[in-house]
Amino acid sequence: MIEDWPSTPEQAVELQIRLAPLVDPHPPAGFRPRTAAGLDVAYDERSDRLFAAVVVLDLASLETVDQAVVPGVTDFPYVPGLFAFRELPALLAALERLTVSPDLLVCDGQGVAHPRRFGLASHLGVVTGLPSIGVAKTPMGHYEAPGPDRGDWTPMTDGTDVVGRALRTQREIKPLFVSIGHRTDLDRACAQVLKLAPHYRQPETTRRADHLCREALKSGS
Repeated sequence: MIEDWPSTPEQAVELQIRLAPLVDPHPPAGFRPRTAAGLDVAYDERSDRLFAAVVVLDLASLETVDQAVVPGVTDFPYVPGLFAFRELPALLAALERLTVSPDLLVCDGQGVAHPRRFGLASHLGVVTGLPSIGVAKTPMGHYEAPGPDRGDWTPMTDGTDVVGRALRTQREIKPLFVSIGHRTDLDRACAQVLKLAPHYRQPETTRRADHLCREALKSGS
């Protein structure tokens, strides 16, 4: 599905519309993930260079069991709702360098909480076939503030559709915005995010992937 990669926003929108029906909102039978991979990208503000990182954690211990970081470039324009077309090729390259195949992808971005119901987490899930969830810092939909306690949540909606949840991962800290990507449901997605965020707002998958790609960008390798 990476073939004939769009070069214009119009082509990218067409591809999202074509692939969105492939999103499966149900987890595999008996799904009990043991590992989760965080994915993130750091950009060089002075050029089209970027670094994509993937960090795999053991869900029981939250220890890092594998990681990969790759350099890349992007010539796709910065267009809201089309971030996957800047990041996905490099993220796929990083996934290919892993020696451990993760059970779950945790993306720093949106899943079906997207105007065409096909954000980065959904795109990665459909392309790889892996269960995936989107965990964003900003909402793409309407929501009411959840209660103050860890685990409190409210639905995030777009029109009449529920597209995700505003989830409080730490008491009285700003919520995160969780949506399904592919082959999962909201209850499981939120449970995994809480498991991955025992101490901080962001899940450990995102925190470690963010650190890895920023360090690579800083060092230039």
